[in-house]
Amino acid sequence: MKTLAILFSALFATAAFAADTPAQPAVTVTATATASVANDRMIAWLRVEADNPDPGKAAAEVNGRMAKALARAKGTAGVEVSTSGYSSWQVYDKNQPNRWRVTQTMTLEGTDFATMAALVSRLQADDQLLLSGMNFAVSREARQRAEDALTQQAIKAWQARAQNAARGFGFDAWRTGRVTVQTGEPIRPIPMMRMQAAAPAAGGAPPVNVEGGNTDVTVTVTGEALLEGKR
Repeated sequence: MKTLAILFSALFATAAFAADTPAQPAVTVTATATASVANDRMIAWLRVEADNPDPGKAAAEVNGRMAKALARAKGTAGVEVSTSGYSSWQVYDKNQPNRWRVTQTMTLEGTDFATMAALVSRLQADDQLLLSGMNFAVSREARQRAEDALTQQAIKAWQARAQNAARGFGFDAWRTGRVTVQTGEPIRPIPMMRMQAAAPAAGGAPPVNVEGGNTDVTVTVTGEALLEGKR
């Protein structure tokens, strides 16, 4: 019982001391650094579509045309090729016999915009693919380089704000408390446009014009500045 009483006494004394000890003043500060980075990666989505009362024939047409288009795309240096979005459904039209529509999508990615644009144009004109859309993005390597530089800028800006906040609250000094550094997650590219499901005009589609543009990359530093030396 004596040991238990001593323990309670010690805990009470600690709690009383903590209650009498004022918490160190702190201010939460946030700083952000942003840069506009040139997009260095192009993504394009093209699709094959076929309609037929016989679902097997519709699928066979899509499979054959996609195989030909894949061979052309894979033969283009510097272009990454993948397929996705294979689907089929029945189309009902009171003015026409019921039919099946089958579609499959091809995704192209590359850093040589001229080569990508030429390939997209050829796939439309020669292989009768439909352009679902295209977009541009910053590569992982370029984003990492930008974020590394922006992190240093954001930290310096955070330190300057912490200094100004300390002075504003009447303190001569401050030290860094808990701080977090956050980078904006890259947005997954999605098609910028949706083309009508119509075949290219006779004589081939005109060349695709592309302009990569820029993407904003941001780093944010948020944390506590512990204030010291009250005036």
